[in-house]
Amino acid sequence: MDAGSKEWQADGAPAMLIQTTRFGAVEIDDSRLLEFPAGLLGFSSYRTFALLQPDENGVFFWLQSTESADLAFVVTDPALWLPDYQANIRKEQMEELGMNETSDAQVLVIVNKRDQSLTANLQGPLVVNPANRRAMQLVLAEKKWSTRHELVKLAEAAAAKTA
Repeated sequence: MDAGSKEWQADGAPAMLIQTTRFGAVEIDDSRLLEFPAGLLGFSSYRTFALLQPDENGVFFWLQSTESADLAFVVTDPALWLPDYQANIRKEQMEELGMNETSDAQVLVIVNKRDQSLTANLQGPLVVNPANRRAMQLVLAEKKWSTRHELVKLAEAAAAKTA
């Protein structure tokens, strides 16, 4: 079942109406759509995702499939948490994404809730070319980064919020 349909905004720019299980029907500007030609690990048949920003000041986004209402991932920019984090992108990967410089890339990582922590998969970053909105998930060869790097303990965050 296709979770998205095209519509047109008042200014004539195309928009997509996508169905989500978390937010209901959401209208997405085409500039928020990302194309993953190879899909994501474990989800290779899903290729188009919308990057949803729940609030203006948030550090977490939803990567929502336009093809399945119930397929979405929480993502964040790893540089906000780890200034020295780098996703080493090989030349052929840059060519696939249509990039000339690694500095052109936007890097995101998938976030998961594990016990009382939010963790990030730093071993499998998502690399986006903002110019053409093509993206891919990498699997980093070096073992410096983990698939469950702790970003924040939820119990501490809740205690700080109530103090």
